[in-house]
Amino acid sequence: MTLLERNGRPDIAPIIWDIFFNTDIFNGNSQNFVNTGNTMPAVNIKETAESFLVEMAAPGMEKKDFKIQLEGADLTISSEKRNDPGETAWEHYNKKEFSYQSFYRTFHLPKEVVNADKIQAKYENGLLRLEIPKRDEVKQRPPRFIQIQ
Repeated sequence: MTLLERNGRPDIAPIIWDIFFNTDIFNGNSQNFVNTGNTMPAVNIKETAESFLVEMAAPGMEKKDFKIQLEGADLTISSEKRNDPGETAWEHYNKKEFSYQSFYRTFHLPKEVVNADKIQAKYENGLLRLEIPKRDEVKQRPPRFIQIQ
């Protein structure tokens, strides 16, 4: 049994946004003049007999930056972080580069397999960990030997 990731067309807009606004066409060092600075975090998903373990690498974030939402069978992990100290009326910028990171990843949970009420999440040292336990009736059990009478 596997978890399915479902990131569809809505992800195209942020990519186009990144290419359009984050590409420095005057930088001759960038190949093909495209440097998107993608902030999509890497994800590892491991299945055990008891649960699914999801690990997402998101260094530099804080717990408050994440939003984890379960809607029906879809588990969405998203984050939005802005680093803008603000500006005053008298400041004039020739160039100011805002720091803005956002992402979302959606995973389809097989409702007949997972125990959605007992999902746990923990963020520590740049790693978001989710434990998604399986229902008791679908947990893998060791083989049982049956005696012949």
